[in-house]
Amino acid sequence: MAGHHHPHKRKRPLFRLAMVLLGLLGLSIIAGSVLLAYLYIKPLPVAETERSSRLLDNRGEVIATFSSSGRSSEKVTLNHISPLLIRATLAVEDRKFYDHPGFDLKGMARAVLVNLEHMNSKQGASTLTQQLARNLYLSHEKTLSRKLKEAKFTVQMEMKYTKDEILEMYLNEIYYGHGAYGIESASRMYFGKSAKELNLAESAMLAGIPKGPTYYSPYNHFDNAVNRQKTVLNSMVETGDITQAEAEEAASAKLVLLPQDRQENKVIASFFRDYIGGLVTTKLNITEEQLEQGGLNIYTTLDPQAQQAAEAAVAKEMDSKSELETALVSIDPRNGHIKAMVGGKNYRANQYNHALAKTRQPGSTFKPIMYLTAVASRQMTGITMFNSEPTLFHYDNNRKTYQPSNFGDKYFGEINMREAIAASDNIYAVNTIMQIGPERVMDMAKKLGISSPLEPVPSLALGTSPISPLEMASAFAVLASNGQRIPPVAVLRITDAAGRTLYTSPEEKGEQVVEPAAAYVLTRMMEGVFDSGGTGRRVSSILKRPVAGKTGTTDTDAWLVGYTPELSTAVWVGYDKGRGINSSEGRHAAPIFAEYTEKALENVPPKIFPIPENVVSTYIDPKTGKLAESSCPDKVLEVFIKGTEPLEYCDAHGGTPEPAAPADPRKQEERSWWSDFKRWWIE
Repeated sequence: MAGHHHPHKRKRPLFRLAMVLLGLLGLSIIAGSVLLAYLYIKPLPVAETERSSRLLDNRGEVIATFSSSGRSSEKVTLNHISPLLIRATLAVEDRKFYDHPGFDLKGMARAVLVNLEHMNSKQGASTLTQQLARNLYLSHEKTLSRKLKEAKFTVQMEMKYTKDEILEMYLNEIYYGHGAYGIESASRMYFGKSAKELNLAESAMLAGIPKGPTYYSPYNHFDNAVNRQKTVLNSMVETGDITQAEAEEAASAKLVLLPQDRQENKVIASFFRDYIGGLVTTKLNITEEQLEQGGLNIYTTLDPQAQQAAEAAVAKEMDSKSELETALVSIDPRNGHIKAMVGGKNYRANQYNHALAKTRQPGSTFKPIMYLTAVASRQMTGITMFNSEPTLFHYDNNRKTYQPSNFGDKYFGEINMREAIAASDNIYAVNTIMQIGPERVMDMAKKLGISSPLEPVPSLALGTSPISPLEMASAFAVLASNGQRIPPVAVLRITDAAGRTLYTSPEEKGEQVVEPAAAYVLTRMMEGVFDSGGTGRRVSSILKRPVAGKTGTTDTDAWLVGYTPELSTAVWVGYDKGRGINSSEGRHAAPIFAEYTEKALENVPPKIFPIPENVVSTYIDPKTGKLAESSCPDKVLEVFIKGTEPLEYCDAHGGTPEPAAPADPRKQEERSWWSDFKRWWIE
């Protein structure tokens, strides 16, 4: 049986081979599982975008990021993005996105074949996940090690995130040209609307841009952008997202692009962001590098409603074509928190923050600080009289003279302090500083937190020494809080990327720098600025709540600084390079103040200024400055620090000296009923 061989001997090598293969398969499954487990456990690197620090408002919402690239990006969730844009993006970039594991294997094979056929690398088939991995973690060079890293990160992302999360990150991260990262920024930049509101034509246009943000930019190459839009629409027809008719309708729809210089892409609170950046690096021991790459969370006092009200008031009142500039800064007098800050008309055009400018003269808005000095020192009251007429003042031991004039050369004859504040009379103001002395006024300004250098000359009364809008808002906040001074606060706390606290703002205890009665007496006089005879009367119809304030005008500046119990706000208008302003240009300050104040407080019921101890109100005859009696024709209710009110009755009208009415401020309406009635009637 020589030719006969045993079949089982032959089987052994095959069996062995099968066992080896099975073993290898098992090992590779184990190795694959270990690798996948390792990738799953290993954290992804910190994404470039996540490293920049974030600025949060007083509700804890992120409003801006700090990054040197000047990128503007606004994050939105998927449900705040138009479904049309999502479908357009998937149709043109990654149709199998919801089905593949991060790699489109069929697409890759097809790309390899096409590239072999043409002997070049024409077709890439990057999925959204791969593109996102590249954008977040890698440079864009085409090396093998980068390809391997990209594959690794792609697998990790697919394991760690749902498809929706990946898509959302992608749409918030992708570059749409002209400094706009993410669909929300792009949508606002090109169309001035949120990503939620995009229609089909707009969605198709935007979805086409990331493939070549310069080449397909509708600003740079409108024809390319339109052709690319058609490509996107055709892709959507192929995937069944839209019909051919819808595609044709969208392709012929007229697109309303914002002009490139007027892009709505001004991130909210850009000036405030820069202010905070400067503040934390100079005062709070945070390095520039930590700010750029430390992933810090900076919790601030900014109130989003107030900030939007400020930006809206500025946009409404300021002409974008003129070079006239503006600033608004608003503080809560109760705690010193900066609630809103606009440093200029258009951040893109001019990044200089005018709210911090220490070069502008406050003009007549400085007068209340001087009148506060006069009232608090008991040297003058609201009924102290001076003659408003052209006057030559002598000072410096008669070595120098000063001759101020009134606006429009209007003079009022004998007037009291209340009338002088309402009409902004300059002669009365200089008489006042001559009586009380400029040094005392400078001391008071310092107590109110004004650190800008002041000159001890008579013209100080008219605000000739420059002071920043931030200092003015902060000084008037002392009046609003009955004489309590709290320095301005902008940063509440800072945490690092791991959530550890690096800085907490100290609890500010207010310091009583002026007696409450003096602050209140001044507030009552400053309410008159918005009455019928006052310089702020033009905006009194907008203001539906008690407001005190003061206008100011110099040859180059116009101001309104004013307050309610909740907000002290300075608004400045003027040109940058020493250019004068005319009276119509100066008229923008008051409406910005009034519109901002009403909008910022629209959910807050109107409040009267609380009346402190040590205040008396009594009816006065304005002509004589004595207590009014029953026959006085014009009685005016005036408030005084207790002990400074007049004691003599008026005897000019031949009546019997009997009191007009007892006046106890606690029982009285906050304004005299007559001014309320007039105001109500005029409206």
